[in-house]
Amino acid sequence: MPDTTPPGEASLKALVAAAVADLQRLIKAQVALAKLELQQSGRAAGKTGILLVGALSMAGMGGIFLLVTLAYVLVALGLPVWAGFGIVALVLFLIAAVLGLLGKKESAKIKGPDRTIAQIEQTRAALQSAVEPSPESHALPER
Repeated sequence: MPDTTPPGEASLKALVAAAVADLQRLIKAQVALAKLELQQSGRAAGKTGILLVGALSMAGMGGIFLLVTLAYVLVALGLPVWAGFGIVALVLFLIAAVLGLLGKKESAKIKGPDRTIAQIEQTRAALQSAVEPSPESHALPER
C-alpha cells in the first residue's frame, strides 16, 4: 500500500515508531537510575553491616579478655569473684551499646530509590494524560 501522506507531514506509522522508541529510551533510563540508587543504598547498607559486625565482634572478644583480666584485678583488690566479673561485664555491655547506637545512626542513612519512583510516577502521569482523550475531542463540531 503506497504512502499517501502529504510531503512534510509524518505518517502515523512513523509517529508511533518514534513514540515507541522514546518510551523504550525512557524505560532504559529509569532502569539505569534505579540501579544507581540501589548501588548507593547497597554501599550504605554494607557500611552499616560492617559497623554492626564490628560492634558484635568487639563486644565478644573484649568480653572474653576484659572479663578475665579486670575481674582478677578486682578480685585482687578484695572484691568477691562474682562482683569483679559483674562489673567488667557491665562495662562491656556499655561499649556494645555505644557501637550499636553508631550502627543504628548509620542505618538511618539507608533509603530506597526515591528519584526512580518519582520518575516512574511522572512517566505514568504523562502517559495517562496522553492516552486519555481530552473533553474537546469528543465535542461535536458546530454546524
